[in-house]
Parts: sequence; structure tokens; C-alpha cells
Amino acid sequence: MEHCLQAMVDAPASTALENVRALIGAIRPKQASDSATAINNLRALSFLLEQHPAYREALRTQLDQLMGNTRQVQLYTDTGILSNEPLLAGLRRRIGERLLPIKPRPELLKDVFGLLFDRKDDYLWLTEIPYQVWADMCHSLMLDVEFRPDRYSQLQRLEAIQVLSCRIATIGLEPELVQNSPDMARFESPFVRQNVETQSFIENYRNALVAETELDDDQKQIMVLLDQCTEQIGRIRKHALRHGVSVSLTYHLLRLEQHIERMQTLLELVDPVPSPNWGPSLLRLFLQLVQAENRKHSLRDVLRENTELLALQVTEHASHTGEHYIAESRREWLGMFRAAAGAGIIVGFMALLKILIAKAHLPPLIEAIAFGLNYGIGFIIVHLLHCTIATKQPAMTAATIAATLPPPGSKSVEGYSALVELIVKVARTQFIAIMGNVLLAMPVALGLALLWSHYLGEPFINLDKAGVLLHDLRPLEGLGLPHAAIAGVWLFLAGLISGYYDNKALYHRLPERIAAHPLLNRLLGEHRSWKLGRYVEHNLGALAGNFYFGMMLGLTGFVGFLLGLPLDIRHITFSSANLAFVAAAVDFNLSWQIALLGLAGVAIIGATNLTVSFTLALWTAMRSRQRLLSELKPLLGMLLKHFMRRPQDFFIAPRQPKNSETTAGESA
Repeated sequence: MEHCLQAMVDAPASTALENVRALIGAIRPKQASDSATAINNLRALSFLLEQHPAYREALRTQLDQLMGNTRQVQLYTDTGILSNEPLLAGLRRRIGERLLPIKPRPELLKDVFGLLFDRKDDYLWLTEIPYQVWADMCHSLMLDVEFRPDRYSQLQRLEAIQVLSCRIATIGLEPELVQNSPDMARFESPFVRQNVETQSFIENYRNALVAETELDDDQKQIMVLLDQCTEQIGRIRKHALRHGVSVSLTYHLLRLEQHIERMQTLLELVDPVPSPNWGPSLLRLFLQLVQAENRKHSLRDVLRENTELLALQVTEHASHTGEHYIAESRREWLGMFRAAAGAGIIVGFMALLKILIAKAHLPPLIEAIAFGLNYGIGFIIVHLLHCTIATKQPAMTAATIAATLPPPGSKSVEGYSALVELIVKVARTQFIAIMGNVLLAMPVALGLALLWSHYLGEPFINLDKAGVLLHDLRPLEGLGLPHAAIAGVWLFLAGLISGYYDNKALYHRLPERIAAHPLLNRLLGEHRSWKLGRYVEHNLGALAGNFYFGMMLGLTGFVGFLLGLPLDIRHITFSSANLAFVAAAVDFNLSWQIALLGLAGVAIIGATNLTVSFTLALWTAMRSRQRLLSELKPLLGMLLKHFMRRPQDFFIAPRQPKNSETTAGESA
């Protein structure tokens, strides 16, 4: 490190980039995770700068050469901010730049920045260095001079602020944002007003720099207007949650937030009288720029950004649907059992039809479509009759759980306690729904098989088919476990599809369009058309999700046939019905060991269905909110304590919700 500083003394301006790059290389640890070495190296640099005035002067000169001879605007306005390009265009650009890198332009600070921090993991060790260590290093660098932001850098930041301000005004006037902003037509847009105020501020600032006088204007009014822009974004989000949201709308809002945050940071940095937040703001901006530069060619980041937008779009509506799958009181709990029992009856008939379709020995594609229609139409009938398939609940309730998480970094026990109560409610609701499905599907299937043999004089399935169905229940040998996991994935996707179509119905205003359709009004009448529109608003997602889920279940085996892979699905309710068919086929001559193994297989299939669908749904919901699954770790101990103290809460609902009990107590 000292050798690098010595090389800077009396070095020509043309070598500034190489010298600073060598110094950063000396500070950089061999492993990005070795933050202790990075901290020690930066402290060693501070010590050398304090002890040697020549080193201080040389490093300041080299940094001034880099900053003064490069154009800085693109670094501030482009790096770390979402570009206005679609997913495929972003992927193509990054792939092209990785295969054929763009030659760095030394006149742009953006490219120079990429050369200085050229390791993909530089941001990792830089982030781990405490602010005070950075502050000490800067103090050592400026030990014998008075700190003053240089005029050229201030002008470059002003130009960047101007660019950001114009972009904020442009994005803020996008038709999609205006349509989702209820009060935009009544009041002047803050996105436009901030631009007018910013132009005036920049003009006054430049005149003050040229005349070398004090600035008679400040950026407080711009900051107020930017805060108003942020409030407007919040109102648009709330409006979109009620009336639907699109990926493009969410993308515009994220870009707006990034531009506003960057502009606020730059306004703090151009303040002639640096505030106490000047240093932290500069460091935060520096770390953001390094991370963005390190990740500029990452394909994963492009996919992550776009999938987060899509996940947020569908999980917001799935979370509202999930609230209907959570029983608060004993009455709602028993109501869930009745709804699940109704679905169990229907599934018993669906299992019968599936075996009949298989007996028909249709061509593979026709058979797969028939399987899918049997599942899809059956699930739609379940929904139309207001019944419930238990395994569909996790995909819905996971979004509700993610939405209930305490704020990031919160260690509040109360916040996690509320989440524990929610999970307990979900667990007991899920338990009673499974009981309703299974306890009705098995006797219905058994009764249908007995009626078949009684009236037709032959068993519904022969012994060979019974052996196959029993073999399918084995977790490993019969591939019950992986096939149940496939069904769990389809359950998860069905939940996303439901959320997508619910959002689509709201965003495209399908209810109003259906109610106002001239042909429907003539055929059904205005009142019935309005009722149809309301029905579509509340049920389109569920109907689409059920149908697609059924088709995915039916077509899985055909896809496996085409690929030559043993692909199939196992669902707990259908597996329990198949076990009943086996019992009827062998005239109940099952040993208790085989019966127990069959029931264990059904239980394992159900657990796999639920675990896979819930885990994927929870991961998606957490990702859409930019939260980590590790934030759920405190819940494990709290749930275990609750189970040890009151295990019945996980299976049986109280006679009335806790809030009702509290209210009654207060009234007394």
C-alpha cells in the first residue's frame, strides 16, 4: 500500500487511473467475505496519510485528476437505476455485453468507476466497512486542507439533477400513472412542479458559481415537492391494490422511486452548507454505485427484478383471497369443514370418472385432455357450490402471512406474536379442511364402488388395478413422493394464476365493461348484466385457477409420455378415494399392515402437496416484497412454545375469536 502511495508522488496526470486502481487493489481483501482485512487495510491507509503529508497531497491530486477530467453525469443518472427497457431487451443487452464487452471510455466516470471496482464482489467487502472507518480515512486525507466540493463536480451533479428531474416529470405523466391517480386531474401534478422548481434552483446555483457569490436559494422547496411525489406514489399504489395493477405500472413506480431517491441524495451533496447527513449520504450513494456497477452484467438480476414485479402483481390479490381461508372462530372452523366435506363428495365422483376414462383406453392426447377436463370441470363445480379443496389454501394463505410480517429489521415481539397467531389459525383451518376432504372422499368413493359391483355384478376395478393403485401410494417405490411434489408445484401455480386473473379483472375493468355491454344488456337486462359483472370480478381468478390446475394435473402424465419420463401427479384427496376403491376391490380383505401403509402413503402425499405449494407460495410472496425467508426464523421457536403450551390451538378453533373475548371482557 505504501508502495502505491509512493508511486503517486510526482506522478503525471495520465497515470491517475492506474495508480488509484493499484491502491484499491492493495486495500481489497483476497476473499470478499474477509471484511476484517478490508477494515484493517483502510485503517492502515488512514495511518499512512496522517504520517506522510506528501502521500496526502499525491492522493488528493490523483483523485482530482480522475474527477476533473471525466464526465460524471451518466454515473449519477444511469448506474443503479432501472432502465426503460423490457425484459427480453435487457437480457439481450447483458448477454451481448458479456460475450463482446464494450470498450471502456476514459472520459466517462461511469466507465472509470467500473475499471476501479472491476471485481464482481467488490461491493460485498466495501459494504461491511463501518461508516466511522470511512470517516477517519476521509479526515486523514483532508487533514491539512479545508474541505470544499470542487466547482466542476458540483456542476456535474447539477446537470445530473436536471436530468433526473426531467425524467421524474416524464414518468409521472405516463398515461398509466395518471389513470391510477384519482386526484391528478384536480390538482397540479407534483411531478411537473418539482421540475419547474428544479430548473429555477439550478439556474440560480450556476449563476452563483459563476459570480462566486453566496446562493440566495436552497433546495428545501424541491425536497418538499419530492416528498409530495413520494406521497403521490403511495396513493397510486393504494388505488392500484383496489383496482388492479400491471407489471408496467409497478415498473414505472419503482423507476420513479429510484429517481426520486437519487435526486434527493444529489441535492444533499450540492448543498453549499454541508449537513450532518452529507457524509452518510455520499457513502450510501458510493456503495449503491459500486454494487450496481459490479452487477451490471448479471442476468439473474434482470430476471429477479422482473419476476419480483410479476410476483408482486399476483400475490397482492392472492393475499386478499387468502383471508377467506383462515377461520377465526369455532363457527367459521366448522363452516370450513362443511365446505371441505362438500368438496370431498365431489372428488369421490371425480376419482370414479378418472378411472372410467382410463378404462376407455383413449389415444394418449385425448385421454390426457379428458383427464384434465374431469379435474378442471370438477374443481369449477367445487367452487360454484362454495366448497373447498384443502390443498389450495397454502398458495393463498402464504401471501397473507408474508403481508403480516413486521417491518424489515424489526425485532418487535408483538409483531411476531401476531404472525404466530395467524399461522396457528392457518394450521387449524388447513387441518379441518383436510379432514373434511378425506373423511368424505373415502366413504363416497367406497359407496360408489359398492353400488357399481351391486348393480353391474362386477367389481369397479380388478385386482391388478387395485395393486397398481396401492403401489402408487408408496412414497419411494411407487414414486408417490415426487409425484405429490409435482402436484404441489401445480397447486402453487394455480394460486398465482388465480391472483393474476383477479388482478386482470380489476385492472381492465371487466365488471364495468360486462355491465355496459349492449348485447348483454339486451339479452339479460341491465340488472342481470351488472350482477354478471360483479360475479366475474369476484370469481374470475378462482374459476381460471381451478380450470388451469385441473388441466395441469391431467396433462402431466402425457408430458411424461412424450419425454419418456415417469411423470404423474398424486393428490391427497384423490389418493384417499383410490385407497377406498382398493378396499372395495379386495372385498375389505386388507391386512391391517397394508391398510396402515396405505393411510401413511396418503398422509405423506398430503404433507408433500401442502409443503411444496406452501413453500413456493411463501417464497414468492416474500420475494415480491423483497423480504428474506431468514426473517421467519424467530417464528420457529415461538411456534414450538405455543404448541407445547396449547397444542389444541393447532387443530381446534376457539368458540369465539380472541378479539371478541377481549371486547366482551371490556364491555363487562
